[in-house]
Amino acid sequence: MTRKSRRLILIAACGAVLALALGLILSAMSGSIVFFRSPAEVAAQGVAPGTRFRLGGLVTEGSVKRGPDQNVEFSVTDTNATVPVQYRGLLPDLFREGQGIVAEGTLDAGGVFRADTVLAKHDENYMPREVADALKAQGRWQEGAGKEAAKEAPKDAAKPASADATLGQRSER
Repeated sequence: MTRKSRRLILIAACGAVLALALGLILSAMSGSIVFFRSPAEVAAQGVAPGTRFRLGGLVTEGSVKRGPDQNVEFSVTDTNATVPVQYRGLLPDLFREGQGIVAEGTLDAGGVFRADTVLAKHDENYMPREVADALKAQGRWQEGAGKEAAKEAPKDAAKPASADATLGQRSER
């Protein structure tokens, strides 16, 4: 065997091992990948029952119904479509009507999203990136008042005092 043929065999063997490793990694990850969908995408694409995904949008006003044993029913909307959601468990403290949420679970045959995890936004300026992108694409996104107030604040007030200025003030005392 010549050097050239041995080198080609070695390169081919390394390539095959790398392809096998990549295939095994992708196979292992396929079970844990969860895609985000908005209610409009769920309605338009006809998601197959049993498919696991994240549903994001705003909790529809007047849709929250609490039942026995921590069962909660509500609807999630992106203003174009609405998906009914059923969840059993404790909801986050910030969960309420008109607020942005992301729920993870599966869609049943009746078109009801069975959530096993519900995440709510954590302050007035936060919106899950996927939900914000979906609302921006529809022209429904409005910046929060908190961001407007930050833009109007004087620039000097927003800057922290430099370390030198702070040290200088302390040494003068």
